[in-house]
Amino acid sequence: MLKNKRNKLIIIILSVLVIIEASAVIFLLLKLPKKQPVKEDVAVRLKPKIAVVLDDWGYNLHSLAILDQIRQPLTMSVLPNLSYSQSVCMELHKRGFEVILHLPMEPHEKYSLEKNTIMIDMSPERIQEIIDADLRDVLYAKGVSNHMGSGATENLKVMTVAFNELKKRHLYFLDSYVSNHSVCFDLAKKMRLKFARRDIFLDNQEDPGYIKNQIKKLKSRARLKGYAIGIGHDRKNTLEVLREELPQLEKDGYKIVYLSELIR
Repeated sequence: MLKNKRNKLIIIILSVLVIIEASAVIFLLLKLPKKQPVKEDVAVRLKPKIAVVLDDWGYNLHSLAILDQIRQPLTMSVLPNLSYSQSVCMELHKRGFEVILHLPMEPHEKYSLEKNTIMIDMSPERIQEIIDADLRDVLYAKGVSNHMGSGATENLKVMTVAFNELKKRHLYFLDSYVSNHSVCFDLAKKMRLKFARRDIFLDNQEDPGYIKNQIKKLKSRARLKGYAIGIGHDRKNTLEVLREELPQLEKDGYKIVYLSELIR
């Protein structure tokens, strides 16, 4: 009888010891620093998108040869009422590039203005006439961007008339964003107009090194928000840098797209 009691006591003691050891192990495990989950870069996972818009086509056809060496989608912004406006639209469209109207609008500065530049003192009827004529001149246009326009894009009356015309035609608007006081973003949202805004100017200086550095900034912006829009011009150095850099952007995991794919 005494032996049975002793055995039971031993079993109880051993059980308590097992429980104590198990508790200690659990306590130590809980105290260990938790492994932080790896945060996946959503922008990279979704492949950041970059749209490159090139302004001021229509003065000549000189750049078509180098364009034949560029395979990535680009959006070309064509000025109306120039000697080569219609022919360059046809050539760009034939090569598979997206075409938009580069609509001349009043700046603050006293530049030499393009023919039929939209001025802030114009009547709504005159603004409508200009937009209609320009869209007939710039063939295949899927949207419109402002050429200059630091004054006009700050003017609610002018932009409301312009946006009404674009909305009727199911066209989008790209704000070249030449003024920090532009009303375009809020107005487009209010009017439910398809809209985008420039992130980076690529070639304010024509030096290839400068342009490459701006492309780096464009990449950073695309990584940050998932997409970015860069604006350059129909210039030899710009096109040569793009011919070199666009394939590398794709290798680095970026997707080059038409501007219409980034319209909100």
